[in-house]
Amino acid sequence: MTIIEEVKRGNISGSVKKIAEDEGLSIEEISNLVIKGQVVILHNPYHKNVSPVGVGKKLRTKVNVNIGTSIDYPYLEKELEKLEIAIKYKADTVMDLSTGGDIAKIRRKIIEKSPLPIGTVPIYEAAIKAISKRGSIVEMTEDDLFSTIEEQAKDGVDFMTVHAGLTLKGIERLKKQGRLTNIVSRGGAFHFGWMIHNQKENPLYEKFDRLLEIAKKYNITLSLGDGLRPGSIDDATDWAQIDELLTLGELVKRAWEQNVQVMVEGPGHVPIDQIAMNIQLQKRICHGAPFYVLGPLVTDIAPGYDHITSAIGGALAAFYGADFLCYVTPLEHLGLPDVEDVKEGLIASRIAAHAADIVKGVRGAMEWDKKISEARRRLNWKEQEKLSIDPEKFRKIRKKSKTSTRACSMCGKYCAIKIVNEYLGSSGEIDAILC
Repeated sequence: MTIIEEVKRGNISGSVKKIAEDEGLSIEEISNLVIKGQVVILHNPYHKNVSPVGVGKKLRTKVNVNIGTSIDYPYLEKELEKLEIAIKYKADTVMDLSTGGDIAKIRRKIIEKSPLPIGTVPIYEAAIKAISKRGSIVEMTEDDLFSTIEEQAKDGVDFMTVHAGLTLKGIERLKKQGRLTNIVSRGGAFHFGWMIHNQKENPLYEKFDRLLEIAKKYNITLSLGDGLRPGSIDDATDWAQIDELLTLGELVKRAWEQNVQVMVEGPGHVPIDQIAMNIQLQKRICHGAPFYVLGPLVTDIAPGYDHITSAIGGALAAFYGADFLCYVTPLEHLGLPDVEDVKEGLIASRIAAHAADIVKGVRGAMEWDKKISEARRRLNWKEQEKLSIDPEKFRKIRKKSKTSTRACSMCGKYCAIKIVNEYLGSSGEIDAILC
């Protein structure tokens, strides 16, 4: 029985209660949002140690971290280090996008070690299995793909990106229209190559009911991937992107008819002036389903700094209604991120999510800012460190920037807060514990 079915029958599961408690909303409100499809709860019962996470309307904006091996770096130990960083710096979910090494073993170990919901893109493993067994991605069979999806579900994957909206019709029109960066989605490219070579429809679209059966059986949340997301701001909000979005809107309704939880993925590279429109279009076309965005990156010129271009776009996207941000690391267009890159990308996305939550009125968001500002006014460095989004960096900078005064080394004895506190007397008293 899916979470939607349980709630419709009046059976309030522990995961619903947990989301209500975490978000400061009533169980009834969470239940209604789940029934409407405006909130999804990421929780596969086969993932034994998982702490369920809610994504959607009225909830805190969530942040996902991507980890996973590549053919050049197939090392499980490194990915487990990245998982530890994701947990330590408070990611909400993790996706395993492994394409190198023993993919099944890597996934199972990550699931075993992770209290966070785990996502995957099953076409990756299915395609790589086809290469291994038959020499080419295009030799993958439909059964290969669906058996991989079910195997991952049994392993405890909580949500899956499935590029079910990429169709032969969309590909033909993409060819006619042309694009600066064509297809930049790896999953989209795998499907594209298979469909063109075999002259067959995307099995995830053509056999969508089969996919829904698996999702129902294992309580998987389907994340409808955007195989035609723009890979440059020049391609943003073009016909190909919107045509696929229209298909995803149809699939959302079909998933809801089967009581399957579903969210929709979005762009990509989008200039600032198109972000609001993109969010509004998705919410309208996809009937208010939760929106999961990569970035969006607001400019293409910053390889090595794309965690910043993504954070700018992510903050705006979340403000306009996106529910879930997929982090982007500094190495987005350059290579496989290391542990430090994962940390930087995660913190940048968390800042973006929090900035949006302040103005969305999410419980506790503004209070966090007020607390750290109060500590700053009192020059209470220990409290500022505790409240900082990255306490380790705070501590390292403070240690490096030594000063003989209670203030920081930028202003020293000329610190505005210090001066004003001295003249205000007791009302501006500085805390006794300062460092």
